[in-house]
Amino acid sequence: MAINLNFKNWLRKLFGGDVVYNVSLDDEAIPVIETYYRDLAFWSCVTLIANAISKCEFRTYLRGEEVKQNEYYLWNIQPNRNQNATQFIQKLIAQLYSHNEALVVTSDDGQLLVADSFTREEYAVYDDIFSQVTVKDYTFSRTFTQSEVLYFRLADKNIKDLVDKMYTCHANLMQTAIKGYRKARGTKGIFKYESYPVNPKEEEAFKSLLNSKLKQFFQADSDIVLPLGKGQDLLEFGKEKTYSSENTRDIRALIDDIFDFTAKAFGIPPMLIKGEVQDVSTAINQFLTFCIDPLVDTLQEEIIRKRIGREEFLRGTKLVIDTRTIKHIDLFEAAPQIDKLVSSGCFCVNDIRTALGYEPINENWANEYFITKNYAPVEEVLNALGGGNA
Repeated sequence: MAINLNFKNWLRKLFGGDVVYNVSLDDEAIPVIETYYRDLAFWSCVTLIANAISKCEFRTYLRGEEVKQNEYYLWNIQPNRNQNATQFIQKLIAQLYSHNEALVVTSDDGQLLVADSFTREEYAVYDDIFSQVTVKDYTFSRTFTQSEVLYFRLADKNIKDLVDKMYTCHANLMQTAIKGYRKARGTKGIFKYESYPVNPKEEEAFKSLLNSKLKQFFQADSDIVLPLGKGQDLLEFGKEKTYSSENTRDIRALIDDIFDFTAKAFGIPPMLIKGEVQDVSTAINQFLTFCIDPLVDTLQEEIIRKRIGREEFLRGTKLVIDTRTIKHIDLFEAAPQIDKLVSSGCFCVNDIRTALGYEPINENWANEYFITKNYAPVEEVLNALGGGNA
């Protein structure tokens, strides 16, 4: 990191005097730091969504009856030879939010593959054409029509582009805060000298002293000796101002803004991204309602219309992405509600076990519906009490 001498120091270089030396972070590095936080916020949101979708069960139905056959295995266990279902979903969601669109193609042997890149030729009343479809280092030689692929698109506006543009304005505030912090923490000093050396060898040594040795001296964590020449003197006067924790709080508040704005763009409660634990249950409900459910609808509709079709769907064949597994259910806290669900005749025992993530019981009584004796028609209760219709 070389010293940049301002105009005043340049005059002193010619006529002798002193050079003000300031050891701090290069200004060029500050925008890079802001970019790191922006990327961290964006990918934290994408990872949260991908992890949530990968926890879902893709339930398959054939003519109204739930079945576990090849389609179930593809979406829940192994969509292709090189990925399990979790890895596949995470890549799909990453592509979707990074590019606002994602393409899944089916290989000749039935594998589901998320494309890394592709070219789309759009038509109004005919199938769109997808060419140059590339998965890893393999590019398909053939083209695909819209009806042959699963093409997912979020919205007309790319979320990542919108977030990046928003932070172009926000970056100035971040840079100012970091500069202020670095300035407050930077070590200051005055280097005095009688005259600027005219001998080339002495001039080179003088430049080395300014650009290297002084910096090492101020930044040293242990004892260090700084050799000075005749007529040279160094006066250190410490920090520009007293350091205050308010400097870091200002930076932290701006970092929080980055996470808040990014999370809101995704429809995620900011507290989930920042790891806050107060009232998490409400935040997860909002996350499911405003972020996951719309995304699940997009995925389901595309899968059903392309891999099942209209005729079979009308006969009860479908794929349902079950989001109930996203939210953890405490068995003991849920016990009173479980009792009410069973005793009201709304759900059977196996329904409850499935909702809790347990295997169904292979017993006939577990599929029967029960209702407590406390429930009865009003007329029956009145007659039992001898009140008739009064």
